[in-house]
Amino acid sequence: MSATENGSPSPNHAARLAACRAAMAADGIEHFLITQPHDAFYLTGFSGEDSAVLIAPSRIHVITDARFRQAAERETPWARRWIRKMWLSDEIANACKRLRLECVWVQPEHVTLAFWRELLTKCRPTKFKKAPPIIGKLRRRKDDLELRILQQSIDVAQNAFLSVKRHIRPGRTEQELAARLEYEMKRRGASEPAFKCICAEGPNASSPHAATTDRVIRRGSAVLFDWGARYGHYCSDLTRVVFVGSIPAEIGRMYRVALEAQARAIAAIRPGRRMCDVDQVARGHIDRSGYKKKFAHGLGHGLGLDVHEAPALSWRSKEEMEAGMVVTVEPGIYLPGVGGVRVEDDVLITPDGGQLLTSLPRNIEAMVV
Repeated sequence: MSATENGSPSPNHAARLAACRAAMAADGIEHFLITQPHDAFYLTGFSGEDSAVLIAPSRIHVITDARFRQAAERETPWARRWIRKMWLSDEIANACKRLRLECVWVQPEHVTLAFWRELLTKCRPTKFKKAPPIIGKLRRRKDDLELRILQQSIDVAQNAFLSVKRHIRPGRTEQELAARLEYEMKRRGASEPAFKCICAEGPNASSPHAATTDRVIRRGSAVLFDWGARYGHYCSDLTRVVFVGSIPAEIGRMYRVALEAQARAIAAIRPGRRMCDVDQVARGHIDRSGYKKKFAHGLGHGLGLDVHEAPALSWRSKEEMEAGMVVTVEPGIYLPGVGGVRVEDDVLITPDGGQLLTSLPRNIEAMVV
């Protein structure tokens, strides 16, 4: 275990830790063990894997191993570091013993049954309890730093797509274009794609999460791209449909309906509006346009350190929208044997309504190559 170094968290991390501690106090939690990597990064900036962060009333403890010693020293010099030699649960037990902790609260949604049993066995007499989703609730609303990085992630993804769009022509394959899109994002600074890029031609796009294959692009093809970049740890997520040479009549009609559904949904976004009500705005338009039950998923999801995070913008969620949330809005229509369309953009919920963070053209004429 190394000695604690001087310093203090950045203003952003200090504010997040203060909010976390306030929520902990409201729930009667004194010591909180964070084992979800993105939650640990959100609170402290520490990016190590197979680690944990223990939040105490007056100190932060980073429990990791020698692989991430330098990362911990660089990213959290103000935290007390515990460098394990054995398993993570062994060093947590060591910390509990040295700090004389009576009770530690854990994230039940991010702790396996095996790890839970290790904690109960190795850390006696410390007791462990299941905490409510404190960090998940905090992460719903993005601060100014997060919004700046999210915008950079979106810009990387958009510029990469514009580059790839110039290379779409008959004879290319789905795999080739998906690989080109991943390359262009990395060339612009992305650490990796936010998820496995989808490139789906023609009937292959009738599955919302189609598997990219070696299908060949042909003249008259409608090609669906679903992609995003991970940049500065934050994810972007977009979908566009590109028409090669001409627009198939049925796919063109589907696209116009989906585009109008998206526009209506974005116009309906405002703080206090329920997620399910905005979903219904888009779903209702699609149903009335003759494609009932052809919109096979929720309207969107939260976006941030995870590509899919709270809140859920779907018919299932009665949660109310709040300023500072970032969500995708992605209505789609899918006809087996024919094809599928989806138009997806990233939207910030502001006090005045929905603000588009994405800026790629969406009108159908602009999608012909």
